[in-house]
Amino acid sequence: MELNSETFVVFVAFITSFFAVFLSVGIVLGVPAIASEFGMNNIFQNWITTLTALVIAVFTLPAGQISGKYGVKKSLIIGVSIFLLASIGACLSFSTESFLICRVFQGIGIAFSNVSAIAMVVQAVKPQNRGKALGFTVTGIYLAGSLSPVFSGFLVHNFGWRAMFYFVIPFLILCVVLMILKIPKEWKTYEGSKIDALGYILYGVGISLFIYGFTNLMNEFGFISVIIGLILLIIFGYYELKIETPAFNMNLFRNMKFTSSNVAALCSYLAIASLTTILNYHFQYVRGWNAQMSGIMLIVTPIIMAVMAPNSGKLSDKIHPQKLAAIGMSITTVALVILIFLDANMPLYLIVIAMILQGIGMGLFTTPNTNAIMSSVPPNETPNASAAQSAMRTIGQTMSLGILTLVFAWIMGNLKLTPQYAAMIVQASQLICIICTVICIIAIFASLVGIRSKDSFNIDR
Repeated sequence: MELNSETFVVFVAFITSFFAVFLSVGIVLGVPAIASEFGMNNIFQNWITTLTALVIAVFTLPAGQISGKYGVKKSLIIGVSIFLLASIGACLSFSTESFLICRVFQGIGIAFSNVSAIAMVVQAVKPQNRGKALGFTVTGIYLAGSLSPVFSGFLVHNFGWRAMFYFVIPFLILCVVLMILKIPKEWKTYEGSKIDALGYILYGVGISLFIYGFTNLMNEFGFISVIIGLILLIIFGYYELKIETPAFNMNLFRNMKFTSSNVAALCSYLAIASLTTILNYHFQYVRGWNAQMSGIMLIVTPIIMAVMAPNSGKLSDKIHPQKLAAIGMSITTVALVILIFLDANMPLYLIVIAMILQGIGMGLFTTPNTNAIMSSVPPNETPNASAAQSAMRTIGQTMSLGILTLVFAWIMGNLKLTPQYAAMIVQASQLICIICTVICIIAIFASLVGIRSKDSFNIDR
């Protein structure tokens, strides 16, 4: 029974991880069609992806404490249910506003799903198998990334962008049913704690202002928003150290492995999250391909990640996770250096080589980095650790998309993205790749910080 329960836990985590990423990647291919239907300019259409990432970043830390207090399985059921209802709403959306509202609720559902799924795997699976289980879960992320471009490109090209949302609905229903019927146990680690409402507000408002301002740094209001957001986040950190039941236990950052691995995760996603959008824009606007052809090309990186993730997970049970993570980020840096020269004349084989290197690098990095974060905290802090690594991922992704929005707005103003502006799209993409290369180098060093500290990994829970 215990073995069956563990199996279903990992399978459910795989399903939820898969479809959260499936839509996140697929929506990129659907953005041109959505923007065309609703008449969006380049700044507004970039917010189709950025908005959901921002909402995930806002709700990730609260999801850690809430799932720990009320149970990670219960939180996962609620998160997936919200995700499900929002996906149905997206299918029925009739305007820009209704669609973006659904994207907000999708972000809320994904935030709770991400945190609860990882926390449930860590608490349900034995320490000696944790890296393998996390590797399987992360494989769901990369497998979704590899299948989504093909499936989503096909769906968008042949049936319209709404077909992507219809596709995920039955699988989310299956996920809820499996949790209710096949996973009898509940995991609560903060049952006696109080909900830190003030902490949630400080963090939510702070991170929202910071990221919104970050994407609008060219105007005075954006700059002021960044400053106010940073101040609120600093106040949040200080406040969390002073109260008995914080929304997030800031003392975890006293652990050097935990801190350095989280910083590495933040930098890695900041460096690579916008690459799918850049390549999609390159294929559709610069080379003139349709969504289906672009999707077939975009399969290269994630399918390699899907192959690498479970193997790197097994390795991280035997080899120091931070060493593997640093190697992975070094390989990813090489891929970014190649893409600095991305233009209409770059041979396709060179683009494919860069995508392969990115897949190998991130496949080596992500699972060991997650194992390092989750295995460096006490058992009762796994929801917080899961929330931290999820927050680093979503904040990094959101800021990466923010850099994309900022650079495109700086170079193109509020022009609509069309093939006639291919030269400016190339210029913006190259500048973004230069910025991301520098960030990726920082991630390499962050992966190695604290590697000699005395706290152990894969501690028995």
